[in-house]
Parts: sequence; C-alpha cells; structure tokens
Amino acid sequence: MDKTLLKIENLNKIYPTFSLKDVSFQIKPGEIMGFIGRNGAGKTTTLKCIMNLVHFESGKISAFETDMSKNELENKQRIGFALSEINYYPNKTIKTLMDVTKRFYKNFDEKKFNDACKLFNLDINKKIEELSSGMKVKYSVAIALSHHAELLILDEPTSGLDPVSRDEVLDIFRNIVKDGNRAILFSTHITSDLDKCASDITYIHDGEIIYTGKKQNFIDSYLFVIDKSNNKSLLNKYISYKEIDNHIEGLIDSNIKDEFINEDIKLEKPDLEQIMVYLERSKNNESFNL
Repeated sequence: MDKTLLKIENLNKIYPTFSLKDVSFQIKPGEIMGFIGRNGAGKTTTLKCIMNLVHFESGKISAFETDMSKNELENKQRIGFALSEINYYPNKTIKTLMDVTKRFYKNFDEKKFNDACKLFNLDINKKIEELSSGMKVKYSVAIALSHHAELLILDEPTSGLDPVSRDEVLDIFRNIVKDGNRAILFSTHITSDLDKCASDITYIHDGEIIYTGKKQNFIDSYLFVIDKSNNKSLLNKYISYKEIDNHIEGLIDSNIKDEFINEDIKLEKPDLEQIMVYLERSKNNESFNL
C-alpha cells in the first residue's frame, strides 16, 4: 500500500456562519497539491485544523500514517508550515529569527538554512519588515528545508508576488518534490500557478470538497465551448455560460461533447481558471443582468 504523508478524513468544523463539512483528501510523496476555492471557502480553516491551530468538532487527521492528535509534536518536526504573511517580529533579522526557530526543531541544520538563503538570494542580516513578499515566501521555505520537513503546508504562498518571483517559487516547489520523498500542499486562488506545477488539486466550495485527485483528470472532465451559432436550445446543457455579444461561451461536461458538434461551435480544452469561474457561477447562480 502506498504510504501517505497526510490524510484528512471527514473533517467537520462549525462556525456560526460557516462550516467545514466532511472534508476528506490525502497527499502522497512526490505530489504537489493545489488547494483551491473562492475566498472564504474554507482553505485556511482546513490548514489550521491540520496544524491544530483551531479546534474541530469531528474527523481524523493523520500525518505520516499516525494520528496527528496523538503525535502532534513528533509530526510537526516533519512538517514545514507557513501562513500567508509573516507578521511576527518584523524588526528582527532573518538570522535572529533563525536562532530562535532552531531551538524548536531537533533536526535543524543551520548550514542547510544558510545554503538555502544563499540559493534564494536572502540576506540573513535583513529585517523581516525589509523583505518583499517573495522573499518572505523563500524565507518560509528555507526554514522548512532546514529542519528536513517531508511535508510543506503553505497558505497562499504566491499571493502578491510579481510574475518573476512567482516563477522562481514554483521552480523551488518542483525541485523540492522531485526526489519523490516529499510533498507540498498549498492553498491558492492563482490557478495559473497550478497549471505550471501541481500534480493534484483539491477543490473546496462552501466548506465541502467537490473534487480531489489528479489535476489532469479534473481538467479532462470538462470542455470549454464557444458557440457562434448562438444555439439557445443547448443552454440547459451547460454547467454555466455567458452570452457575449453575438455568441455563447461556457463550460460543459466532456461526456456530452457530441451534442455540441457543429461547424459554428468550437470546443476547447479549458484551463483551471475557466473551470473554476464557471463552476462557481453555476453553484452560486450568479447573474449580472443589470
């Protein structure tokens, strides 16, 4: 049986206005899993539950095939975790924070940290408040690598980065997992990042998982339609659609593609952003008729 680095089973967390509902997914070595969904869908809450930063009502979380609740301290030694922004001790330097952080990890390797900083062009004498968003992400990754983390859990690591910095960070992610022993779970709303580096995705909507598995299987299950024939009789076949000027465009299940064969209808492979936009429009019944 293939081992798992992280397994979430039927996780439930109840807030007055929002709930996680039976959230389940798993990550295996060598995988980069993108955790996607609208703002407020439950991504950050799920990550906090994994790390026991918030209490959850029911469910089970296993890391490295052991119960997280019973082996939290041991398992956290093997996990690199970072929320979207580093806001603690902004006036301290990277080196000072490293000196504090290494006390918490029995396997912390200061040489590995310094090597990672050199690789990422991080000046360890800079204060946290002097770092760009991209540098903060690289700092978090350097810390994770320095205590030999086997699983990285990152909340919106590429948010706010310029295109060059984002590309650098995604290259780092790919290099981290290429040996097949480590994995990365990162939440994001930047679906183009997942097009570049993710092997798997987990899609959460309003606290519920609507897909978890291989990215390519998810993409292959949909087709994007551009209908210049403006065939209104097909509208009920779409997952959701837009009427734009003199044509219709929208998302369909790839299993019904034969119903859309027409010389004036173009069928294209969608990207993740198109799938997410049209699925969310469908589930929220959004209308923009003003």
